Amino acid sequence: MAGILDGIRVLDFGRYIAGPYCAALLGDLGAEVIRIEKVKGSEDRFVMPMTEDGSTDVAGAQFLQMNRNKLGMTLNPMKPDGREVVRRLVATADVVIANLPPATLEAMGLDYPTLCGIKPDIILTSVTAFGKGGPYSERVGFDGIGQVMSGAAYLTGHPGEPSKAYTPWVDFGTASLCAFGTVAALFARQNTGKGQHVEGALLGTALSFFNFNLIEQSLTNINREATGNRSQTSGPADIFKAKDGWLIVWIVGQPLFERWAQLMGDADTWLNDPRFKDDAARGDNGALLSERMAAWCAGRSLADALEELERARIPAGPVLNPAQVLQDPHIQQAGFLQNVPYPNIKDAAPVARTPVQFSEQPGEIRQRAPQLGEHTDRILSELGYSDSEVEGLRENRVV
Repeated sequence: MAGILDGIRVLDFGRYIAGPYCAALLGDLGAEVIRIEKVKGSEDRFVMPMTEDGSTDVAGAQFLQMNRNKLGMTLNPMKPDGREVVRRLVATADVVIANLPPATLEAMGLDYPTLCGIKPDIILTSVTAFGKGGPYSERVGFDGIGQVMSGAAYLTGHPGEPSKAYTPWVDFGTASLCAFGTVAALFARQNTGKGQHVEGALLGTALSFFNFNLIEQSLTNINREATGNRSQTSGPADIFKAKDGWLIVWIVGQPLFERWAQLMGDADTWLNDPRFKDDAARGDNGALLSERMAAWCAGRSLADALEELERARIPAGPVLNPAQVLQDPHIQQAGFLQNVPYPNIKDAAPVARTPVQFSEQPGEIRQRAPQLGEHTDRILSELGYSDSEVEGLRENRVV
């Protein structure tokens, strides 16, 4: 079955997550994606190596996820012959993706005016750390910069100890939004015949995801401080310890709070106390609610606590370590992860499938991430290079 983006060619000049994951999502939907790396392999190829000795002769865990469904070639676009390869590639492409600073894009010939000079209807999707128009525009940055500069890290953790999330949600959020923007630009091109420049920014994503907190601060001057895992806007909403493990319980809204109060066995006490009259009040007095819930959980096994909470239809879930995640029966049976073999790795890698399901043309992992330069010769041949020309490019370290 043809994918939704079947027939679309994407050139991925990205690094790490924000660019490559955007391209991976497009590849899941059927686009032909060519990942273009440095001649010796780009830095992100080797993050979290998968061999027992930590060697970098195979791709790392991050690369395996970000680069499924891609062809792989090496290229140095800073050399004149490399710029010619870029020109030929762009002439065949629909989308170029790069999470690089504007000056670097220009140096590589990947800025939007240059691309349009080669193919007028091209779509350039680029990601920077800070976006354009401000004094930080030329600065470089990673996911954590967006987390801390948005206010999110300040309200994560405990007072006096800001903490960023371990998961790079700013990178993944930016990649997902850029994939959305790229598909929208492709849709617009069908109607107008014109391409356009789609721009994402790590700080912009972080501010968007954290925005309602900023709205509250602007309008109320509340100056919240971190409260660990406990919610500040409802309750009880926190992580609690059972006899043999940890679980999260998350109460939002009056119906859930009433069910929780009934489960505690002293409903009138909680429901008639003005300190718990609504979500805002329950957030302000959440420490008292967490104390009661902690006592309830402490007397039960994790399984018993989760079973009782589910009977009461109260949202709850176990805190799993990574090994437990892989063994969880629902995660296994729902098929969120797909085991994908890779050369020189003894076990298949559990790569997350497309996180959005389509009933008619589902996204799918059709092939593993490429080895370094695996498809270079094939791609250059399709661009019209002879075998001797390819060998010359290789001798000159263009590829």
